[in-house]
Amino acid sequence: MNRRNVGYIFLGGLLIVALGLLYFFNPVKTAIFLPCPFYYVTGHHCPGCGSLRAIHNLLHGNIMAAVSLNPLMVFSTPIIVVMFFNPAWIYKRWVPWVAFGILVCYGIIRNIPAWPFCLLAPS
Repeated sequence: MNRRNVGYIFLGGLLIVALGLLYFFNPVKTAIFLPCPFYYVTGHHCPGCGSLRAIHNLLHGNIMAAVSLNPLMVFSTPIIVVMFFNPAWIYKRWVPWVAFGILVCYGIIRNIPAWPFCLLAPS
């Protein structure tokens, strides 16, 4: 077994533990999950705000609640899975720039206090 396989096994184990914690412990009702530091400092939602609660709802099959908490995370999850199993296209020069641009725009748009943008903020 080479180092690369050991790394994948280790990361897979961490992912299973993290998903297990999110399945059994609701981030709204338990203090084992830290609040978003960006929201804590600024009072604004970062692109990841609501992701823990969204993953908890996804693991329990409540897709609409997950989408209401962080639609970008829910809709990008299949893309992340594809990236893991077929990483060749990730190494194109434009991919990180597009991902960064989407995150920045989403972070700005979800903090606009007007309809329909306020629907992107976690409830």
